[in-house]
Amino acid sequence: MAKTAMTHARLTPEVKRQAEDILKELGISISAAQEMFYRQIIAHQGIPFDLRLPNSQTVRAMEEARKGKGKKYATVRDLFSDLGL
Repeated sequence: MAKTAMTHARLTPEVKRQAEDILKELGISISAAQEMFYRQIIAHQGIPFDLRLPNSQTVRAMEEARKGKGKKYATVRDLFSDLGL
């Protein structure tokens, strides 16, 4: 029996490049990252992250954040204070 198995995936070149750059910074090979992902699928008995569409308020907030708009805080303490915590 083989000790390893092959997988193949198609993705856009830009997504592949960005992911590989991040993995390289982390010192993780693509094969190791794929193994981790598969192990997490097994451990969670499904996709290991939430798969939901964001609501309209979240979409607006994400768009504002991408444009550099929205509230900004100098410290985490300031953020918690604004949240009343």
